[in-house]
Amino acid sequence: MADEQSLTSTSNDPDGDPKAGRTDHGTPIGDGADGAGHATDGSTRTTGAGADGRFGRPGRPLRRSPFLIGFTGGLGVLLAYAVFLTIRSAASILLLIFIALFLAIGLNPAVVRLRRWGVPHGLAVATVALALVALLCGGILALVPPVVTQTAEFVEQLPSYIESLRRNETVNELVEQYDIAERVQAAANVQTIGRAVGGVFGGARFIFGTIFNVLTVLVLTIYFLSAFDRIKNMAYAMVPASRRDRVSRISDEILAKVGAYMVGALAIAVVAGLSAFIFALVVGLAYPFALAVVVAVCDLIPQIGATIGAVIVSLVGFASGVSVGVAAVAFFLIYQQIENYLIYPKVMRRSVKVSDVAAVVAALLGVALFGVIGALVAIPAVAAIQLVLREVVLPRQERR
Repeated sequence: MADEQSLTSTSNDPDGDPKAGRTDHGTPIGDGADGAGHATDGSTRTTGAGADGRFGRPGRPLRRSPFLIGFTGGLGVLLAYAVFLTIRSAASILLLIFIALFLAIGLNPAVVRLRRWGVPHGLAVATVALALVALLCGGILALVPPVVTQTAEFVEQLPSYIESLRRNETVNELVEQYDIAERVQAAANVQTIGRAVGGVFGGARFIFGTIFNVLTVLVLTIYFLSAFDRIKNMAYAMVPASRRDRVSRISDEILAKVGAYMVGALAIAVVAGLSAFIFALVVGLAYPFALAVVVAVCDLIPQIGATIGAVIVSLVGFASGVSVGVAAVAFFLIYQQIENYLIYPKVMRRSVKVSDVAAVVAALLGVALFGVIGALVAIPAVAAIQLVLREVVLPRQERR
């Protein structure tokens, strides 16, 4: 009898393993279970890897066949192309969102300063937003009246200009020599008139589109300012907890540098506009406040903005008189040297701590890659890259 029992206990395992004759989950074969480990007596047993096992045992992983790898790679390429098309289609809206977010980052230090003074968050955001709207309205009020006045004067004097041209003997000789009158009459057809009307409608569409973009950026900037802390905390929550503290510290420092850059750029622009205003008053240029606003706005663009503003004021000076134009050119040549080698380096060293060479190279690359927007964000981007290199990359290289 003992020999029979021994033979029975080891019949399922030639090596005498006591776990033989059982399923993978410990259910004896032949004791209310079939060969697959499923209960045969009507009872429910735990056979799967889930919480209650009612979905059964997980299957084997899919084989990494060349067909499956190629199919997955093809889906990835299609998905990447779809994302590219989506970004290209929404490029204009994404650009407005980026500009608004950049302005919100630059204006957030003002909100933080007001909150430190005991001002509630909503009131602080409203104060900064109203100040931004006031600056925008002030610039528009400074620029629109001169444009309207000069346009009205030109339209009013247009008949006298035409009459003086008709009485000019040199002009009449040129008209007869080159048959200008016949060419003008031949060009005055339906197609030419249609193009002119289309150009007028295109100009109106451009003006209304610009107004829409400015209002969109303004509204988005206010929304980003009001929800700045929530957006920042949500972004930090996506970082693993083990690295969240370090990432948040570095990111806060980068955001602080962007805000400091905005404050420094505004300070330099105010100095440039004030200098242009004083110069325009001294030499007697028309609309000195409007010219000062133009110079200040252009000076916000690194490296090339000051030159654009100087060219505009110099052209206005030459329109007033040759001596005034020469004086304007000389003034801006001297001022740009002072700004480029004295004011700008000192402000940027104290605000973002970026070297002069890095600032110039970054501005040139930004203009070449992304135009005016690239020039505006180039210096904060260089400051952020320098911080990441100093705090993350270089220490890691030293530990190797």
